[in-house]
Amino acid sequence: AEGGGGRRAPFLLRALRIAVVVCLYWFTSIAMVFLNKYLLDSPSLRLDAPLFVTFFQCALTAALCLGLSLGAACGPPCPGLPALRLDPKVSRSVLPLSAVFIGMVTSNNLCLKHVGVAFYNVGRSLTTVFNVLLSYLLLKQTTSLYALLACGVIIGGFWLGVDQEGAEGTLSWTGIFFGILASLCVSLNAIYTKKVLPVVDGSIWRLTFYNNVNACVLFLPLMMLLGEFRTLYHFDKLGNPSFWGIMTLGGVFGFAIGYVTGLQIKFTSPLTHNVSGTAKACAQTVLAVIYFEETKSFLWWTSNLMVLGGSFAYTWVKGLEMRKVQEDPNVKSTERNETGV
Repeated sequence: AEGGGGRRAPFLLRALRIAVVVCLYWFTSIAMVFLNKYLLDSPSLRLDAPLFVTFFQCALTAALCLGLSLGAACGPPCPGLPALRLDPKVSRSVLPLSAVFIGMVTSNNLCLKHVGVAFYNVGRSLTTVFNVLLSYLLLKQTTSLYALLACGVIIGGFWLGVDQEGAEGTLSWTGIFFGILASLCVSLNAIYTKKVLPVVDGSIWRLTFYNNVNACVLFLPLMMLLGEFRTLYHFDKLGNPSFWGIMTLGGVFGFAIGYVTGLQIKFTSPLTHNVSGTAKACAQTVLAVIYFEETKSFLWWTSNLMVLGGSFAYTWVKGLEMRKVQEDPNVKSTERNETGV
């Protein structure tokens, strides 16, 4: 009986730890979206400087990386926190990824600025489709029929969502454009990250630091070009501590999302992380509709369910294919390309 209880206790502890990590991921991700929506498109704030908001978050992330690294250097050694110093040669090598990273964070924020939080998930739902397309074009990896069918459901949900937003009079083609661009950049970011990681000795921590430092430098001319410095000069809340408090909170959540995503993958699996992300998107949509007191049609909800269902189906199919490849050694040589693993 004691042995059973001993086994049960670690299981309960493990289950509790997973539940806490998943809740932390959900809270951080949803809070970050709502905070960014406020900073980018609040009628009470009236700040039309999306690049500045993104620049500030990148600067804060770089500063937090450096601060935590210095803290780790002063205290007991931590293998997860390498010493950070800016090497111009490494910075140049990371530059192609940084350009994609800028495209990703900027288009994400511009999509959120122009569409409602409720539609945000559908607006940038084509990441999976671009993953399949780019895997084929760049890596020559084919995808199974079931996975392609799941992508078809996602595309159908996306188009139905666009149609329904148009029918409700809330469609923003600018938001749709940036949503598609964000989906493409997220896919490219994953591919370029794999290519650039050896340059920083495989350290995600070091890569995050270089990426955000490069982004800060690249954002300055873009902000000047789009007249955001003039906008900031005339912004009436620039000296308001509560504004900077919300900006800092948004930056901290932006920094934390990378860490809690890593935690969720570590304590569960990449597959479970994708399922959790799909469920989180569903919860975020429902919360946004309730919070902003919106009324949505049956077909609008259908479009969301198609996107979420297609994403879940794709994740499930890929998981089965990966398990098949791992379990059967003979499959590896013949079917590896078919599964796209």
